[in-house]
This record gives sequence, C-alpha cells and structure tokens, in this order.
Amino acid sequence: MSTLATSWLSMLGSTMEIEIATIGGYEEVGRQMTAVRAGDDIVVFDMGLNLSQVLIHDNVETEKMHSLDLIDMGAIPDDRVMSDLQGDVKAIVPTHGHLDHIGALSKLAHRYDAPIVATPFTIELVRQQLEDEGKFQVSNELVKMEAGKSMSIGNSGQVDLEFVHITHSIIDAINPVLHTPEGAVVYGLDKRIDHSPVIQDPIDMKRFREIGRENNGVLCYIEDCTNAGSKGRTPSESVAQTHLQDVIHSIEDYDGGIVATTFSSHVSRVSSLVRFAKEIDRQPVLLGRSMEKYSGTAERLGFVEFPDDVGMYGHRKSVDRTFKRIMKEGKEKYLPIVTGHQGEPRAMLTRMGRGETPYELENGDKVLFSARVIPEPTNEGQRYQSERLLKMQGARIYDDIHVSGHLREEGHYQMIDALQPQHIIPAHQTLEGLSPYVDLAESQGYAAGRDLHISRNGNLIQLVE
Repeated sequence: MSTLATSWLSMLGSTMEIEIATIGGYEEVGRQMTAVRAGDDIVVFDMGLNLSQVLIHDNVETEKMHSLDLIDMGAIPDDRVMSDLQGDVKAIVPTHGHLDHIGALSKLAHRYDAPIVATPFTIELVRQQLEDEGKFQVSNELVKMEAGKSMSIGNSGQVDLEFVHITHSIIDAINPVLHTPEGAVVYGLDKRIDHSPVIQDPIDMKRFREIGRENNGVLCYIEDCTNAGSKGRTPSESVAQTHLQDVIHSIEDYDGGIVATTFSSHVSRVSSLVRFAKEIDRQPVLLGRSMEKYSGTAERLGFVEFPDDVGMYGHRKSVDRTFKRIMKEGKEKYLPIVTGHQGEPRAMLTRMGRGETPYELENGDKVLFSARVIPEPTNEGQRYQSERLLKMQGARIYDDIHVSGHLREEGHYQMIDALQPQHIIPAHQTLEGLSPYVDLAESQGYAAGRDLHISRNGNLIQLVE
C-alpha cells in the first residue's frame, strides 16, 4: 500500500480531541463562562457577571475596576484555566444580553485575539457595554450572526458554529451549537420552550431534534438548571401577558397612582405594559437608564414598535422632570414603568420607596411587580426592604405577575429527548441546585461520573482524547 493511501486511511480513523472548560457559573447562577476545544480551535461561550457579588459592596463602579480585583471579588469568571487548553480562541460567543452572560466581556475579552460573535440585539448591547468600559481598551471585532445561520471555525474545515433560535426573557437569544467530527456540542443555557411568545418566533425545537439525529448526533449538552427542581413546564410569555392584562384592567377605575416594574431587558414584557397602559387610558413612561437602554435599542433595531408618544428617560434629571410633570398633571393620567423589581439600591423604584423622587406615593397607590425576585440572598433581602418602604407609604403591591425564562422539569425532559446527547454537563446553578437535574438525567439512563459530568468552576472535562 502506498504511503499516501496509508496516510489517507489514518486520517479516516483519526479522532478530534474535544475538551470542555467549565470556567464560571457551575457553582452559582451568574458569571457564566464555558470554553469548548475542538482540536486546536477553542470557542468561548459567555463571559458574565455575578451581580450579587458586586451589590454587597457599597458604591462599586465595575467599569473602573481591574479584572483581577473583580475575579477576587467573585464577580467575574476566573479564566486562568484557559492556559491549560492547548489551542487558540477563535470566537467569543455571548448567547444573549443578560449581564450574567455578557457582563464580564469588557474585562476579559481583550485577553483573547478573537471576534465576539452574537445576534444583532446582543451585539449592540455588547457594543454599548464596551464603550462604557473605563479600565481596558477592548478592540475585539464585533460580528453579527442571525439565528439559523452558521460559520466555519478555525482552518480545519471540520468545525462549524451554528445559532439555534430559542425563547427566553430577552429577545434575540440563541443556543450556540459547535459541530465537530465527533458530534455536536450544544450550549443550552437560558431558555424556555415557548410556542407563543409575544415578540419574535417560537423556539426552534424542530432544529434541535434534527441536530440530535444528524451525523454523529450530540456529543455533549450543557444545560441551564435554574428551575430544574420545579415540576411541570414553564408557561409561555403569552400567559404572563394575559395575567398582566387582567391585573391592569382590574384596577383601571383607580384614580390614583399606578406604577409597574419589570426586568428592563424583558422587552416583551415592557411592550405588554405599554399596550395595557394605553388600554386603560394612561400614558406609559419608561424610566431608568437600563429601561431606556434595552427598550430604546430594541426599537431602534426594529424588534419592537412603541407608540410615538411613549417617552423613555434614563438620565436622573430627565426622570425627575418627568415625575414633576406627572405630579402636576395628575398621577391618574400616567403609568410609569420603572427599574427596581429586585430592590436594587440605586434603581428607580427603590428611590421612589425612599421618597427620593418628586413622585409621591400615597395610600392606596398600586405597585405592580411583573417579575420574580431572583432566588439569591442579596436580592431577596433588597427586595424585602424595597417592599417594606413602599408599604410604609401606603402602596398596595401586586406581586409575581410573571413567568420564568427558564425550563422546568418537563422542559428539561423534552430537551434530553430531542437531543439524545452522549454526555450532559449541568450548569447555571449551585451544586445543591443541580441535584434535581441530576436525578432527572439519571432517570433517563445517564450516570454521574460516566456520561453525566457534575463540574465546578475551573475544571476541565476531556470528552474525546
């Protein structure tokens, strides 16, 4: 046999090394970061912030801090394990625009000679964040790629990156899939199976099922376990919309103040609040820097269209002027939509509760929380304090007008059934919080230590040697 033929046969029988670094978000909800090495090519998924580790310190301005100080604080991923991966980073891929997934890009991305690849809405949020960075000069190329599209990674011609459209509590979210000769690596963080979302298309379950059955199938599935311990399935955003409409119409005859708060990044929910405010003849006004940032960006990019008369005000002076106008013209004519549903100390609703704005809350005024408190001690404490302050002023609180953006137990079962992965790595939870997902996976035939990998921050998992 010729040398050429021998070489060709050797190539046919060769395997590509696949290694996964679980860098951040494997012991907590927050500071997500995962790297996948396929041969000599590395793709990094997410670089996030653990906001609670910042909020416990007074007056911390992360944009002015060094990455090493933030790592020591536990606020951003400790990426030193990357030096143990034998290859070059070819792309940094944030999956969506929440801070626990993009909040560390301004501190870490400049260490890697690689483009940041994301969907249009996410890339615009990343651009804004990098512009606000005060410590590092981040010059990584920003590359837009739509859901449903793919791009080649590295020079081997054997590795491709695909974006699969998902539904979450922020628009333009994706699950990236790294296609390798050994099978696909599906990075499955932060989604719910929603077939009737308020904005954008339903989740692309058809494509997930295809990926599970084409070529060598799914080598590894990295999964978000936030709500793995909750039974049933996560309701659609349309359910939250109906609930919100019912609550708002139930108080439409009230002739005092009505204030609503939700995640500023939840553009679908904000658009519903705007719509229902109009239905009860109140003028919606979006107040707070992050509210202006997310809704303004979404409208500018064409994801949502607000009525022409809807004001968005982020600057403190503009907000206070708006509050003065509302008090002068009558609270019954307006419905302010504000930041502060987690009780954040500097957020708009918290300031209103402390009496630090021109808006005067009175006995009987309604405050609508179209959000749940993120189950973390710092958030729970701040939210409790915020509600107490509001109640001391006589406010009536309407809580939990919300559906989660994360899968519950039956959604997790559906994903395992669709993908049929060879290996599973649970993520996006504390070690205790991972246990319900581990139980589910083991009920489907997976075994911890064999093909179910319970990892920690800073670990390496060799899937193919």
